[in-house]
Amino acid sequence: MVAAVSSATAATSSTALSGTTSAKDQTDRFLKLLVAQLNNQDPMNPMDNAQMTSQIAQINTVSGIQQLNDTITSMSAQYTSMQVMQGASMIGHQVVADGSTMSVNAGVGTAAVSLDADATSVQVQVLSPGGAVVDQFDMGAQTAGTHNIQWDASKYTGTGSPTFSITAKQGSTAVTATPLVRDTIASVGTDSSGAMNLALKSGASIKYNTIKSIL
Repeated sequence: MVAAVSSATAATSSTALSGTTSAKDQTDRFLKLLVAQLNNQDPMNPMDNAQMTSQIAQINTVSGIQQLNDTITSMSAQYTSMQVMQGASMIGHQVVADGSTMSVNAGVGTAAVSLDADATSVQVQVLSPGGAVVDQFDMGAQTAGTHNIQWDASKYTGTGSPTFSITAKQGSTAVTATPLVRDTIASVGTDSSGAMNLALKSGASIKYNTIKSIL
């Protein structure tokens, strides 16, 4: 009889600990179950002290992990708020970041490109938001590093910001060319995951960790 009560109690304890209840609820249930075990134990064969100590240690571990998770969540929220407040100081500044959106302002399209090596030819292809080729031009020979791109967008009649692609070569050998956004920060906010996002004047949105430089 006692053994049956102990087994059922242990099973209920395991279920309570493995559920989605809070650490406080789990602790309360554990203590009630422990008292029930003590009340129903055989006086001639009392509950092993080592077993009781092990169970108490387990519930303390669960409670400690829950408290640690709550602390980390709180710290993460505070960090995100501080990051957004600091990011607000970048509003109005130009940034260079990963991306292939071209910023168009007063009839001039601006962007940038990063070349891994010297190139004898750097071809820029401007695309509409739908992917149609709008224009293409040659930047000529360029050294390794980051270079600004300017495009005469006075004849661009499409809606939305155009994108661009780069083809760079050193003779007949392809050179890795990374397209970069160059635009002005309009506002700062966070996405659904809590990561900071920067809204640009062109309407594009970039993540904080994609920024290469602030101008």
